[in-house]
Amino acid sequence: MKQPSTRPAAADIAAITGVAEAYLRGVYQGDAAALAALFAPEAQVYGDIGGQPYFKTIAAYLEGVAGRASPQSLGEPYRMRVLSVDSMGSIATVRLHSPMLGFNYHLYLTLRLADGAWRIVNKTFSHLTS
Repeated sequence: MKQPSTRPAAADIAAITGVAEAYLRGVYQGDAAALAALFAPEAQVYGDIGGQPYFKTIAAYLEGVAGRASPQSLGEPYRMRVLSVDSMGSIATVRLHSPMLGFNYHLYLTLRLADGAWRIVNKTFSHLTS
């Protein structure tokens, strides 16, 4: 029996990176509709801010994005970036840095390939003060 390749295809890495970059643009612009298109409906968000645990369903997270002033509308420079991408088969993780709104967020997105599209199924993050 042939084992599946553990080396991601360049097309997969490009598609995954594209989702991560679209996520960062959506956050920067405060575009909840664009973000919703990137997440699986059952996605969840976990993290901590100042040592306090944070949990939201994707619906609640998107409501928060829609209800706040975006970094772009506040005139903040775009400093967000993709740090790394790792993929194996139909799963992937992306590490990102998203400094904005007075926070220094470091986060991971977990993606899953389903029906030919990469979708975010989980977001975890932490605000680091240093």
